[in-house]
Amino acid sequence: MKLAQALESGQFTITAEVTPPRGGDVTRTLEAAAGLKGLVHAVNVTDGSRAVMRMSSLAVCRLLLEQGIEPVLQLTCRDRNRIALQAELLGAHALGIPNVLCLTGDPVRAGDQPEARPVNELEAVRLLRLVSSLNAGADPVKGCLPDGGIQLLCGAAADPHSPSWSGLASRVRRKVEAGARFMQTQMVMHPEALQRFVEEITGPLGIPVLAGVFLLKSARNAQFINRVVPGAAIPDHLIDRLAASADPAAEGIAIAAEQIRSYATIAQGVHLMAVKAEERIPEILKLAGVVRV
Repeated sequence: MKLAQALESGQFTITAEVTPPRGGDVTRTLEAAAGLKGLVHAVNVTDGSRAVMRMSSLAVCRLLLEQGIEPVLQLTCRDRNRIALQAELLGAHALGIPNVLCLTGDPVRAGDQPEARPVNELEAVRLLRLVSSLNAGADPVKGCLPDGGIQLLCGAAADPHSPSWSGLASRVRRKVEAGARFMQTQMVMHPEALQRFVEEITGPLGIPVLAGVFLLKSARNAQFINRVVPGAAIPDHLIDRLAASADPAAEGIAIAAEQIRSYATIAQGVHLMAVKAEERIPEILKLAGVVRV
């Protein structure tokens, strides 16, 4: 369990993200994850991100394990009631998946099937409580699980750019009380926001933070993200820098590497997101001067 060991030891911790395929062929996803082996402590597998149909995160996590790559199962509440979530968690434990990131999930209206019916019986805090109770061996109906508790390291998400600081602080505190052992942030574009988040919110709670680093591919890409991703706030100076570059792809890599170096002095680690360009993550880490795990 590289992720748990790194977090507990205070080591600079690196995770990255891959997206399951929109179809039955997982080759590209596995190739992207293979390129991260030995460079990151664990690989997150998204779960219906932006409410778009993708292969099961649980299935891809198991395939990563077979390739010797430690996965983080992202699990959202949007599409499942508590019985389905309980089944997914028990299944993850049985398959040897050691980590779970508990998420509420993007709203259905944000996706490409807005007529689908959301469930949302639970949300992230209550899902964390559910994982904690199963880890403790509690059966939600019959007292105790017959073969003891499961073993899943729980993480949660947060947005340091949240417009409601008091709401963010309350939500993070509740997540930690519910069992979160690490906090993974949304993309961070302002180091000052991350600094304040760590000093005022997570630091007093004693929970490690992995700062979100998002690979920008071009000025147009950055403008699109600002337009469609809730809470995104990519600053104009970065958009202008991408627009002025003769090689926007290389400029995006340089920006991500600079962010890693900056955030390394603030948070315990980073979480890299490079949607449809995961093959560029090794170059980002090399340019950032991050030591191999």
